Amino acid sequence: MKVLVIGAGNMGLTYTEGMANSSLLSKHKLRIYDTDPKKIETLRKDDRFDVYDNLDDCLPKADIVFVAVKPYHSDSLFEQMKPMLSQGQLIVSLMAGVTINTIQQKLNAKKVIRTMPNLPAQVGKGVTSYTESKDVSKVELIMVRNLLDTTGTSIHVDTEKFIDASTGISGSGPAYVFYFMQSMLEAAQKMGFSEYDSKILVSNTFEGAIELFNKNNMSPETWISRVASKGGTTQAAIDSMEDNNVKQLIQEGAYAAFDRAVELGKNK
Repeated sequence: MKVLVIGAGNMGLTYTEGMANSSLLSKHKLRIYDTDPKKIETLRKDDRFDVYDNLDDCLPKADIVFVAVKPYHSDSLFEQMKPMLSQGQLIVSLMAGVTINTIQQKLNAKKVIRTMPNLPAQVGKGVTSYTESKDVSKVELIMVRNLLDTTGTSIHVDTEKFIDASTGISGSGPAYVFYFMQSMLEAAQKMGFSEYDSKILVSNTFEGAIELFNKNNMSPETWISRVASKGGTTQAAIDSMEDNNVKQLIQEGAYAAFDRAVELGKNK
């Protein structure tokens, strides 16, 4: 299986390294294409990769092609790619907001898988949702799922609607968590904790809560009830958040990301 990643940005490199460190590619090195001379120079020092600065040298021979460029670069890239592709090649898009139909039309391609990755893939804790065009076989779908799972886990969704929806939950979700963390960090420092101690308090609290959640079958509501005693300190905080509609505002934020993903898809 010959795999090519087009684009050596943050997400492209994340999947490149995850796949290259697995045993899925057998005897073939992972291929990566980019146009940045500095990135190319750095990547060529890594013997896990075959690195290219010319699409003609790598694209026609690839079985699976991961496209990991910014969406606004896709039109010019697709113009270059189209004459070099064959119908049997499988295109896997890591781009936000670019629909399967758009990719098929602009590349004259039949086999397309659209994904929505997220930032924790960089530390092997990512979640990638994915869906496919009708010409992708079950065997090809399994192959791609195995490749996606090298950066964490993946979930198959039935339609692109759920790709856009997962953008609002998992794709943009890490930023919501960081937003909440930043708010707690600032509160801790206002209370007098040092920057270092604030970071320890907040990061370990998040890590511990996630560990508890993942190792038990209890809902977040149940965990809240276990921590929050009637008339206690935790309940005071929860009451304040409820009074200020924090839950509703978080949900509205997720839907705003979802709606924007749909809008971007209509423009592509």
